[in-house]
Amino acid sequence: MHPLETYLEELRAIRSSGAAVKETSGYGALANLFNAVGHTLKPKVRCFIHVKNSGAGLPDGGLFTPDQLKNTNEEAPLLGIPLPSRGVIEVKATNAEIDDIVDTKQVRDYVTHYGQVLVTNYRNFLLLKRGDNGKPIHLESFQITPNEKSFWVVAAQPRKAANELGERFLEYLKRVLLHAAPLNNPKEVAFFLASYARDARARVEATKDLPQLAAVRAALEEALGMKFEAEKGEHFFRSTLVQTLFYGVFSAWVLWHKEKPQRKNDFDWKSAAWTLHVPMIKALFEQVATPTKLGPLGLVEVLDWTAAALNRVNRAAFFDKFLETHAVQYFYEPFLEAFDPELRKELGVWYTPPEIVQYQVARVDAALREELDIPDGLADPRVFVLDPCCGTGAYLVEVLRKISQTLTEEKGEDALVNSELKEAAQKRVFGFEIMPAPFVVAHLQMGLLLQNLGVPLDDTKNERAGIFLTNALTGWDFAGENPKLATWPELEAERAGAGKVKQEKPILVILGNPPYNAFAGISPEEEQGLVEVYKGAYEEENIRSKTKSSKQGSVMKKIRRYRLSDPVSKGGWGIKKFNLDDLYVRFFRLAERRIAERTGRGIVSFISNFSYLSDPSFVIMRERFLQEFDILWFDCLNGCLLYTSRCV
Repeated sequence: MHPLETYLEELRAIRSSGAAVKETSGYGALANLFNAVGHTLKPKVRCFIHVKNSGAGLPDGGLFTPDQLKNTNEEAPLLGIPLPSRGVIEVKATNAEIDDIVDTKQVRDYVTHYGQVLVTNYRNFLLLKRGDNGKPIHLESFQITPNEKSFWVVAAQPRKAANELGERFLEYLKRVLLHAAPLNNPKEVAFFLASYARDARARVEATKDLPQLAAVRAALEEALGMKFEAEKGEHFFRSTLVQTLFYGVFSAWVLWHKEKPQRKNDFDWKSAAWTLHVPMIKALFEQVATPTKLGPLGLVEVLDWTAAALNRVNRAAFFDKFLETHAVQYFYEPFLEAFDPELRKELGVWYTPPEIVQYQVARVDAALREELDIPDGLADPRVFVLDPCCGTGAYLVEVLRKISQTLTEEKGEDALVNSELKEAAQKRVFGFEIMPAPFVVAHLQMGLLLQNLGVPLDDTKNERAGIFLTNALTGWDFAGENPKLATWPELEAERAGAGKVKQEKPILVILGNPPYNAFAGISPEEEQGLVEVYKGAYEEENIRSKTKSSKQGSVMKKIRRYRLSDPVSKGGWGIKKFNLDDLYVRFFRLAERRIAERTGRGIVSFISNFSYLSDPSFVIMRERFLQEFDILWFDCLNGCLLYTSRCV
């Protein structure tokens, strides 16, 4: 049962008994609520009703962490009793008003003494903290109902209330219980960012119609080459909207700090657009973050809370860890898991360990040298690289590191290495990403890498990393302008930039960790048609064999006879046509077209699952790989495969 549903049921039962005292009888239900939420946190948080008087009165409750619960000596002097590390609670009856409770000497004394107080009348909650001048500062609030009468109406339908308010309410309580905790490492910041984003998403989902965002929606569809159709497409659009807002704010905060690291914590999200360096995200953020659009969605206060949380961060400690570790570890998969686990599962978003990324890039570099006779591997200016699903840019950053290693250690070009890296980051190492959150972080990672190397990208010269927000599976044949984006020059430039890579760049290497699952909500007809060739939708005479051994030739003949019986369309022998609709199959087909069919030379290196190697549904896909590529390598990673192929 949802904690909010349990809480409301308990309060209703207490009131219905006829034996309740208005203010105090609900203390147990309130403590149960806080403990249910606190149990999910690390470290856990416990609520105790009535803590000892430590000099400022007797609070109705205290919020403690496990390290404070070890002293069982009831005779210990009051001086030795630690203050509740997560603050105290002041409770009044449901007919009281929050503003009146706050405006009392008792609450002011609690704020002064304990530093943090959660005030509630059971139906509304307000978090207070001690300001620099000792006076209470209002922080986050949550309202179940505006008055007592409506509260008992809602309490009579607790499950309905939990369905409508439960997600936002739990996120609020988690933040309250964590508010006094130190905020100094990327994982903690990612939690708060995701929590506020979930609150925002719940508010957006509760809005039945978004007419004020119709133009944004239409422009995004055109820029990304997709349609937000049906329930899944609608969910993707709203999730994209929220991701743009919150990662726009996060990106602006990071860049704001990098420009003036010693300044005080006075970041303002309203000025975020001035700091954003990616024109497309800047334009989209400016469109979404206007008062006329944010106001009806109720997102202004959530963004205010987000900025306040960022201003609490110990920036020196945070950025030491942020730069030492991989930003992807805290701001991609974990964020999406906390923010939108449904979308994460639908799109098959999984974090790739840095060791795997390093091995994969090294394997590609070796194959370029040994198999394609390119002595400098990835450092050769003729090698154009694409990660078609780049996420936060882990593969792209590692490719640049490999290029740097080659230039400095093997060629001794210390004086030229940084300029060549900057050139590679802009003009021959490319990434495509469909989701704004990882797209923003990818630009952050690339920008920080180049900045740390002393060759930062110059906005005044329109310099940017070759990472584009686009649907990697569409737009490979269209080279013209899109008149529907005439009023959105930044989005049109993003679409055109991605199109130039798709249509003009001589891609030699395609690598990455493509998503696995099928996702019908945003799949245009062009994308869905990619894998028709693997379903038998082509003529026998168009198939050309490249087999070089009698053993391979024998296998190929058997496969052809198998295919000619048309088992895919008939569903025989365990073949299921829909198995070929998974996203990773589309990315394989994209790579095959780009390397094997268009240039006839190059390397494909993907992480994938096992299904296409043995499942009967993939018989034609296997046949084509044997035909189109000269050498295939498979590395088992105990759960997935590293597939690398060479075509010469």
